[in-house]
Amino acid sequence: MLTAAAAVAFVASWSSGFVLAKVATVDVAPLTLLVWRFLPVALGLVVVTSATSAARAVPRADLRRQAVIGLFAQLGYVVCVYAAIAAGVATGTTALIDAVQPLVVATLVGPLLGLRVRGAQWAGLGVGAVGVLLVVRSQLGGSTAPAAAYLLPLAAMACLVAGTFLERRSAARPPVLVVLTVQVVVTAAVLLVVAAATGALVPPADAGFWVATALAAAFPTLAAYGLYWWLLRTLGVTALNALLFLVAPATAAAGAVWLGERLTAVTLTGFALCGAGVAVVLAVEARAARAACVVREVRGGRDAAPEAVSVAAPAPPRTAPRTRS
Repeated sequence: MLTAAAAVAFVASWSSGFVLAKVATVDVAPLTLLVWRFLPVALGLVVVTSATSAARAVPRADLRRQAVIGLFAQLGYVVCVYAAIAAGVATGTTALIDAVQPLVVATLVGPLLGLRVRGAQWAGLGVGAVGVLLVVRSQLGGSTAPAAAYLLPLAAMACLVAGTFLERRSAARPPVLVVLTVQVVVTAAVLLVVAAATGALVPPADAGFWVATALAAAFPTLAAYGLYWWLLRTLGVTALNALLFLVAPATAAAGAVWLGERLTAVTLTGFALCGAGVAVVLAVEARAARAACVVREVRGGRDAAPEAVSVAAPAPPRTAPRTRS
């Protein structure tokens, strides 16, 4: 139940980032909003993390690795998303970032992580992809963005995929609080320097700006990324990325409620297909996890954990014991 609630909260908070980016950057430079979205959160996380013993036992090499991951998964991702929306790319089109990512990840988990995506999971991913395409197709229209602007959502997707695989290839598992703190601090530091150099640091006095900034700090930053890294360890890379199929429908639903965007029969059909595809992937993942638990119990717990929690490099092969001549 905790994992299911976390998955729902993750989809809702991740989707909110697209809507907030569209609403909050109407009269404000995206860089200004981003720097004030991350800077207060970075200071708060440093205070909280310093008050605990979470970061003291983490080696510096692991902290440096998390900093690099943050440059891809947070800085690169949010900058490209905000730049795309500011350039005129429609919110529904930008949501295709999260529609493409599950298929890219499923293709790469074999050669990069040594994991296998099962046939039923491929079917679920395919159904979810069709659903996303239907949702986004029903939401497209009226974009005046230049052709080059459509490379920005692809760059954002590539950054998040790179950060995800860097995290999964690492054997170290620092606490999620430490992971989030390092990544947000690195992102805030880079944004602060760039905003100061380009004259985008001074925020407007409008109260609406600070409301949007507070919402962006609480949901797309703290909640979404904190849950992303926690669910990555809990569900595994394939199942977590299947949840991203629900981002486009959630974004469309939020647009209908808050922005008055129209929902059509095609949109609702896409919703249903997205849900079905995710359900298939999660069901297969859960069945595989239960089977692996049974195998571990039969073998006395000597085997490695299932894919949902075992994504590090495989253990070295066992060698026969030496005998004396």
